Amino acid sequence: MVFFNCEGAKVGTVGSECQRSCSSLNMECISTECISGCICPEGLVSDGKGGCIEEDACPCIHNGAPHQPGSKIKVSCNTCTCKSSKWQCTSNDCHGTCAIYGDGNYITFDDKRFSFSGECEYTLTQDYCSKSGGKGTFRVITENVPCGTTGTTCSKAIKLFLGSNELILTEGKSQVIQRDTGGEIPYQIRTMGIYLVVEANNGLILMWDKKTSMFIKLSKKFSGRVCGLCGNYDGDGNNDFTTRSQAVVVNSLEFGNSWKVAPSCPDAELNKDPCTSNPYRQSWSQKQCSIINSKVFSACHSQVDAGKYFDACLSDSCACDSGGDCDCFCTAVAAYAQACNEAGVCVPWRSPQICPLFCDFYNGPDGCEWHYKPCGAPCVKTCKNPSGICSNQIPALEGCYPKCPADKPYLDEATMKCVPSEQCGCYDEEGNHYTDGESVPSTKNCDTCKDNSGNKKHSSATDSNRSKTDTNSHSAYID
Repeated sequence: MVFFNCEGAKVGTVGSECQRSCSSLNMECISTECISGCICPEGLVSDGKGGCIEEDACPCIHNGAPHQPGSKIKVSCNTCTCKSSKWQCTSNDCHGTCAIYGDGNYITFDDKRFSFSGECEYTLTQDYCSKSGGKGTFRVITENVPCGTTGTTCSKAIKLFLGSNELILTEGKSQVIQRDTGGEIPYQIRTMGIYLVVEANNGLILMWDKKTSMFIKLSKKFSGRVCGLCGNYDGDGNNDFTTRSQAVVVNSLEFGNSWKVAPSCPDAELNKDPCTSNPYRQSWSQKQCSIINSKVFSACHSQVDAGKYFDACLSDSCACDSGGDCDCFCTAVAAYAQACNEAGVCVPWRSPQICPLFCDFYNGPDGCEWHYKPCGAPCVKTCKNPSGICSNQIPALEGCYPKCPADKPYLDEATMKCVPSEQCGCYDEEGNHYTDGESVPSTKNCDTCKDNSGNKKHSSATDSNRSKTDTNSHSAYID
């Protein structure tokens, strides 16, 4: 910088009062008098730290933090790049999201929040609705079972009817059952961090943490064409409480009970406040859940309202008194962290004392290094997905992620080890894994399985209609 002296300057001369800086590039300066001081040479602007830089070198600001030119951030399904102190973002149409977590906490596609705890199977969302004339392509059902003595329930099993396939997700595992009705809808199942992700090519994505949290994403083409506990996805949260009989009600209990799969299952009743029923847990719950309102999440508070997540955390932590107390607390905080993540704020909230994830458990002599990432890479190269490319609608998900060495670039999700391409083996239509040399049962004669390089690996001339459980609880690829 150089010093500019206003003494003896002509009337109308501008001094340091109008020095342009990275934070005021687009602001108009109206000078009332010349003020002596340090200014940058012509063509440069102040960097705010006493130095001068070119305008193109100015950082962009996101949630109060500076990002250098060329930096990229992800906000929902769009990627933003910093250029000349401005964010330039892609304009993808983002999927709508329905969230279900903990003790019956729901956030519909249209952002309506409610609580509902029942012990039946319930339809979360489907496109078998009145506007579809009974014709649909998918249905998501959750089965609730008690996880506390106060009537608290947690989602433990998920059924996804997708065309002619029924996917059952339970106890961290996936099972595929072939049905006689419905068309073929290609899909993939993969593990991403702590989540098991089902990605179908009809515009549906289901993300499950293998415990009590689930996020369902639907493309815009389903807007106004779905029904269930996740609402109708028409942009209006006021009519989300539409029952199975098409009546719009105001009571969440009446709404929830209407979406029972089996009419004979008893209706859910209004539960008592869990912190009142379990007063001995209230102080512990308040202390633990205070992390949501603490400085740990301060960068997110202006982006995602913490109040309702804190209330849900408090209720869930008081309610889960049958050995799942820490799970309920961790799930509630993780739900807020994931909402922050989708808003573009990554919060590393876990610690050795609070809901730790020990990723080094997977580290071994194969050279693969596992690390915890609060907002990890959304897609890695695996034997089932060698391209390492996933839908841009899948957000970065927290969990343990591998760094594979160059000579073993693919993650084998069946063994959680890094392997070269030739050791990946093959997968059938249901995602079952076969090692080199094994025959692959098929409904078609002369089916051939190829490796990532296109070389023939396995062949089959055996007809077989079957359903198998993915006992390794990892992914499946349907070509």
